[in-house]
Amino acid sequence: MTTVRDVYDFLDTLAPFSTQLSFDNSGLLVGDADAFVRHIGVCLDVTPATIDEASEAGVDLMVTHHPVLFKPRKKLVASDPAYLLVQRGIHAIATHTCFDIASGGVNDVLCSLLSLSRVEAVTLPSSPATLVRVGFLPEKMRAVELAAYAAEALSARVRWCDGGKAIETLAVCGGAGGDLVEDISSIGVDALLTGDAGYHDFLDAEQLGLTLIAAGHFETENPAMPALCRALREHFPQLDVTLLHQKKTIQHI
Repeated sequence: MTTVRDVYDFLDTLAPFSTQLSFDNSGLLVGDADAFVRHIGVCLDVTPATIDEASEAGVDLMVTHHPVLFKPRKKLVASDPAYLLVQRGIHAIATHTCFDIASGGVNDVLCSLLSLSRVEAVTLPSSPATLVRVGFLPEKMRAVELAAYAAEALSARVRWCDGGKAIETLAVCGGAGGDLVEDISSIGVDALLTGDAGYHDFLDAEQLGLTLIAAGHFETENPAMPALCRALREHFPQLDVTLLHQKKTIQHI
């Protein structure tokens, strides 16, 4: 029989938990490491909707990107996802920044979707982790062309600013990477594509001559969930592994 610990140990080889960034809370967050597992559900977030789907499918372990417990809590009430997991008898493991960093993880999937070549994992001045990937676009593009290209490749609505030069090299960081603008500029890359970026990140990027594309947190991370699901299916053929359906929370008019 397969246990929660067996799944944890496999994920630890795929995306080592020791590599998570200091602010993160990846690992086994809800449940019993020695409990048996028959059905794994994979998704980006633990939400009441994904818990309902998991419960209806008979899932007893959710493997997610974002941790169900991230910020300190002073209470757990009946509507809280962590409470619902315990109530339904579902365990939860998160592979957050570990899977961003990992080979074949979030950022490598993004590079593949954007058809980048000569991709390298890079270490930035502000962090020892090889979180960011840098690669070459299929052809040189202007900022507006890159924005349209990224929007189509990721099925996203993007925000962008023009760094003022033709773009050949692109840095990729799924999720919230707007605060990396200065670092990316310092290593001589033409543009940065991330999920979330703030107003002042765009101002800084423009002043530094860096094109910045913000394609959405969900849109830059959710595409990697099928890869995580495939890895679990291949390693645990004796288990049911389901990719849970998660709709975008943020809507656009």
